[in-house]
Amino acid sequence: MIGDVVLSPTLPPARDRRVRRSRAALMAAAVTLVTERGTADVPVSDIAEAADVSRRLVYQQFRDRDTLLLEAVLDLARRELLPHVTDGDGHARALALARHMALHRPFYRALLTSPCAFALNKALNGLFLPVNREAVQTAFGKRLDARTVEDLAAFLTGGWGEFIATWVVDGPEPLDPEEFTDRLLRTATALLTRHQKGATDG
Repeated sequence: MIGDVVLSPTLPPARDRRVRRSRAALMAAAVTLVTERGTADVPVSDIAEAADVSRRLVYQQFRDRDTLLLEAVLDLARRELLPHVTDGDGHARALALARHMALHRPFYRALLTSPCAFALNKALNGLFLPVNREAVQTAFGKRLDARTVEDLAAFLTGGWGEFIATWVVDGPEPLDPEEFTDRLLRTATALLTRHQKGATDG
């Protein structure tokens, strides 16, 4: 389900080494503070202080706090999720995703229950749409036209995104990545098998 993903940042990549360092420090501070406090409502001044930069620099590099938080999500996924989901079978990749979400549950849950939730869901869907498009193409070959492939990939991405978000927000404590992986793969198999059978019958 999860393959090679290229993340597109919401802001152009920084070229200057000092800018990259300060951006990395701000994103790391944002993840740490949101995780510790369990809320995305962390003042920009607190993030700047934790990163040892000026508040003005936050606005220069990220425009606002919500943009900083979204960039922090993408940076976290780049560093800690992608290296573990580029190889292996579907089970291994899905398990890597579930373990990542469980490990960083306080951070993701805080954002998924904040005003940033829509932007976060859109960003995460953007990560997995190309992967699910490839999965649909692999499952159906040339039996589906391009529009149907795109629609089915979007349908699966949105559905699984909501499935994962609900697990992160409302699931039992602690989360069980192995159990959730089994649920996710059973659902994926049922959906793709049903669609594939329908395409074959048609």
